[in-house]
Amino acid sequence: MRRFRIDLKDGETSGIAFGDPVRPIDVMFLHATGFNAITYQSILEPLGSQMHVAALDMRGHGRSRLPANPKKLKSWNKFRDDVIHVLEKTSPEGAVLGGHSMGATVALLVAGKRPDLVKGLVLVDPVLLRRAALRLYNIPLLNMTIPKSAMSKGALKRRREFGSPGEAAEQLRGRGAFKTWRAPFLDDYVVDGVLRRDDGRFMLSCTPEWEAAVFGAHRYRPWKALRKLRKKRIPIIVLQADKESTSPVDTDQRIHDIRPDAAVTKVPGTTHFVPMERPYVVRDALKMLYEAMIEGHKLVDYVGAVRRTIDDSIGIMG
Repeated sequence: MRRFRIDLKDGETSGIAFGDPVRPIDVMFLHATGFNAITYQSILEPLGSQMHVAALDMRGHGRSRLPANPKKLKSWNKFRDDVIHVLEKTSPEGAVLGGHSMGATVALLVAGKRPDLVKGLVLVDPVLLRRAALRLYNIPLLNMTIPKSAMSKGALKRRREFGSPGEAAEQLRGRGAFKTWRAPFLDDYVVDGVLRRDDGRFMLSCTPEWEAAVFGAHRYRPWKALRKLRKKRIPIIVLQADKESTSPVDTDQRIHDIRPDAAVTKVPGTTHFVPMERPYVVRDALKMLYEAMIEGHKLVDYVGAVRRTIDDSIGIMG
């Protein structure tokens, strides 16, 4: 593994990478709210023998040094624009873009705005609010009156200081969001999730205030982004959680109404933390779309995926 840093207009962001550093990045992965790039390194590292694969610390997370004022965050479009600037520097001809939760939604927003930079999408349990909810968040000033969600309130209660990253891992292991995680995801998360400050204290790199702000910053339009891809032959794989998903139960139907060729599947036995529970499923999807990019394929046969054909019949792709 190697670390990298990228200068943007208002600061510097960071990430990790595997594979040939001379070539442009082939696959970029975006993390969920509160996490960081290195959380997913065990998924990405095996891919480094075949491709240049990277993960990015988004604004306010991990080792990113971009400004992160919770009071100013209204939309995930800020993350979208950061990722676009990074791709322009690292993959000007385009890359496969993957992500988990918020990262998946941001990947979709990137593709909607700059499809020339995206050669494929792997969306792992994306946050796809219902259209009615998104309309409310996108009404100017009205979103300021929407009460904080349970997730925002929960984030504000998080313990922010630990004696060390190791102590953090022991305190968090088997609890809350981490209870279903396989090894070594939690130990990897705390490497950049709990950082030593100048005063010697170990603090969450994503502050509770920033995490809470992210959970409430829904002035963005993922369905509009997907509609912009209606005629773009960018292959799409969506891996939805079997339970506790952040996507509605009718996600496959809603996506297929716009992109009938998208491969959408529920990963059996998983919660929202699909990458931490079934890492090989995410890795295989990234590899499949990388190979599709290299070979110039616009349609992929993802095992277990339900896809609506152009004539609206339902098929199981094997």
